Amino acid sequence: MQTNYVTRDNFGMYANNGDGPGPALMGADTLLGNDVYNKAGDDLGDIKEFMLEMDSGKIAYAVLSFGGLMGMGDKLFAVPWAALQLDTANKRFTLDVQKDTLKDAPGFNKDRWPAMSDKTWASGVHKFYGTQYGSE
Repeated sequence: MQTNYVTRDNFGMYANNGDGPGPALMGADTLLGNDVYNKAGDDLGDIKEFMLEMDSGKIAYAVLSFGGLMGMGDKLFAVPWAALQLDTANKRFTLDVQKDTLKDAPGFNKDRWPAMSDKTWASGVHKFYGTQYGSE
């Protein structure tokens, strides 16, 4: 079964395409678990968490789970929010990264999260995905 923002909509916010939320304004809980694919159509994993910048209220990263089998051995990746695009036709996210390239992305396991506020770490993540970090 596909997991997407429509299947996770417990409040009916996406039922009416006219006046309701989405895709310009969406519920965070409906985006958790959403599938992420690349432009070639390869399944890259799904969104496990969002990391918010508390000062600005903006989403800094979507934590993507990739690899493993049935949740075991998954590698986690903090993907800059700016690197993801919402694909409303397929109701999923697109990340412009080849599947083999993602294996070399800066990642971590669920028991050892990086210090995401560390500027050196953040700069490296943004460099990998080709997004701008801070005032660079």
